[in-house]
Amino acid sequence: MLEMIQTDIEDAVAWRIVGKVTEEDMNLALDAVRNKIQIHSEVSVYQEIESFDGVEFDAIMGKMKFLSEFGISQFKRIAVVTDKQWAQRLIAWEDKVFRSIDMRVFGTDERDRAFNFLAYGDDPGSSPQVA
Repeated sequence: MLEMIQTDIEDAVAWRIVGKVTEEDMNLALDAVRNKIQIHSEVSVYQEIESFDGVEFDAIMGKMKFLSEFGISQFKRIAVVTDKQWAQRLIAWEDKVFRSIDMRVFGTDERDRAFNFLAYGDDPGSSPQVA
């Protein structure tokens, strides 16, 4: 399940993942991203991973279609909030692959720092690296 989160950051979209991400969940998130891109041309994303039980195949295909349509150049910043070590390692890897996007990982006790990073940029206290 993907639950949208309200934020006051104008160019940001935020959601929380709990369990399995369905095609419907992915469409909800991608529609929100599309709307922000139309208004701001760039979008920042806040993603909180509470628990993760996988992604439906059709949801992955929807994301791939979105990326083939829009690419990644419209993504400004991505903040991922999680205490899951596998997710932290994945984001550290993605940060190296997708160098044009500023990605950071925050612990679940650092939600405010994650939103500040999206709103204001560089947060020297955060890092995509996993110790």
